[in-house]
Order: sequence, then C-alpha cells, then structure tokens
Amino acid sequence: MSSQEIPEDKHLPSEQGDAHHGGVAVADDPFADPGLPVHKPRIQDIDDRAAKRSERTVAMLFTVSMLATIAFIAAYVAIPVDKIVYIFPLGKVSALNFALGLTLGTALFCIGAGAVHWARTLMSDVEVADDRHPIAAPAEVKAKVMSDFAAGAEESAIGRRPLIRNTLLGALAMVPLSGLVLLRDLGPLPEEKLRKTVWAKGKLLINQNTGEPLRPEDVQVGSLTFVQPEGLEEGSHEFLTEIAKAAVMIVRIQPEDIKDKRELEWSHDGIVAYSKICTHVGCPISLYEQQTHHVLCPCHQSTFDLSDGARVIFGPAGHALPQLRIGVNGEGFLEALGDFEEPVGPAFWERG
Repeated sequence: MSSQEIPEDKHLPSEQGDAHHGGVAVADDPFADPGLPVHKPRIQDIDDRAAKRSERTVAMLFTVSMLATIAFIAAYVAIPVDKIVYIFPLGKVSALNFALGLTLGTALFCIGAGAVHWARTLMSDVEVADDRHPIAAPAEVKAKVMSDFAAGAEESAIGRRPLIRNTLLGALAMVPLSGLVLLRDLGPLPEEKLRKTVWAKGKLLINQNTGEPLRPEDVQVGSLTFVQPEGLEEGSHEFLTEIAKAAVMIVRIQPEDIKDKRELEWSHDGIVAYSKICTHVGCPISLYEQQTHHVLCPCHQSTFDLSDGARVIFGPAGHALPQLRIGVNGEGFLEALGDFEEPVGPAFWERG
C-alpha cells in the first residue's frame, strides 16, 4: 500500500492529546510560575521564650567576639615574638602567630555566626516577590525601596532588641582595633634613631682590628685607623644596626695642615675622627691618600678632604662627613666627647 492510500485520520496522535489512543498531551504553559511555597512559622515566631534564647545566643557570640579582640591585643603586647610552643598536631609554632590567628579568627567568626543566627531565627523569613524594574528607578520605586528598608529594619527587631544591637555595635567597633594594632608591624618608629648613635661622652675609641682602646701615640701621622665605640661587641644582637651608624675612621694630620677651625678644635694633637659612612648611599669609606689627606668612597668615587672639614670635593655625595669630637681621658686613652652633632649616613637630608 502506498503512502497515498493511508487515510489522513488513521494512526496519528490526536491534537487534543487522546490518552486512550496513545496521544501526547500538550501543556498550556510548561514554564508557569509555581508561586512561593507556603510560609511555615519558626518556633521563634510563636514562642517568645525561644526568641529570647536566640537573642541571648546572638548576644553571646558578639560578646565572645569582643573578648577575642581584647585577647588579640593582649597577646600582641604580652607574648614575645621569638617564643616557640608545641601545639598538637601542628608541632612547634610561634606562640605569637598562633595566638594572633586564633583570637582574630574567633572574633571574626563570632560576628559572622551571630549575624547568621540572628537572620535565621529572629529576622523575618517571609519571602517576597518583586518585579524587576529599570536600572534608572523612578521616584515611586525609590520611595518603595526606602519603605522596604524601613520595614526590614522594623522586622529585624533591632530597635526592640537592644541587647543584640548593643553587643553587635560593640563587636563591630572593636574588631578594627586588631588592624590598628597590626600597623605596629609596619616597622618600629624611627624616633631619634636616625639622628643618634651609641657614641657618648667618655666612650673610648676601640681599634676594630685589635679590640683595644687607643692612645694618641698609637696613631701615626698619615695612618688611617677604624674604630668603634666602647661597649659595642661584635656578634651582639644590635651590633650591625649600631655599627652602621657608629663606624668611625681616625687620621693623624699635622695640626698646621688642618684648614677648618672647628675641625682643629674637635681634634686632639692633629688626630681627627670622622664618620666612615659615605653620605651618598652609605658605603664604608676605606681609601686614604696621605699627601692630600683625601678619603675616597670606593662605590661611586665620592671624595672628601679630611684637612678641610671633610667637605666633598668630588662625586655624588651631598654633604660633608660628620666629625666626632674627641679628647684624652685621665688614663691617656682617646675618648669621645659626645655624639655626632649632625645625623650620620646617606641621603638623610632628603629623608628628613
């Protein structure tokens, strides 16, 4: 039988979806809005005692957050930075880092947990459907938003539950204190450290090579000797920090060859003491020319005249080397008569 002989109304699904003859039903709207589920009240909505328990739980979490923030600050102040403790299963860890991480994590977690518990148990959980609107909201939509905000604030019961409100505000206000405390780790405050060294009146000039104090007769004309202040021991915790500012070179020049009046007054029998730290980028000066009394920085060839106040005569250094005033004590040893009167080191004037 050809296809032309098959009746058009035989063996075809009914357009109306005849279920008795194998028809396929066609839904009127397969994407119909199912609507919102039926709202089921929570126990806190119907039992005031349960609501009070939830309120106390939220307040407790916010209070724990405040206590954790206080503990964070106390740990930062009280625990030494080099203290190591054993904590299972982490092993040996820094006591300070562990305490800071634990307390700050607890403070942030309790704020988040308290906010979530507050929202799930006390704030209104009625679902509200709202139509989309253009990005540029008209005035009536703006008014509705403000109305909804006011309604949300009312439903949150923040005005009627001062315990939650006050503890939340306290927790949020105290957590930023952790960040303020951490600013301390940006580095120690310089205070007067850039302007002062460990040189002081009465400190002996110690030969860096021999470790012994110097007498005037130990310094020969034309010689260059490097010294450090008495009491600064190599290998100590602060040695590198302090020697970077306190390193001094002494040279003996015939007094009649000294051109600068103050340099002559601050010397002893032609022995002058100047900072060894170049005023360009802080390299140690180590080259001395006896006939001209010039010292040369090997890094960028800044040259200073030690017979004329250590002024710069060549190179990129911006100012003269600071001079250390020296004398002789009752035992005949060379000693400092004070600290440098101007800051030591490179580019200080640019750094303020």
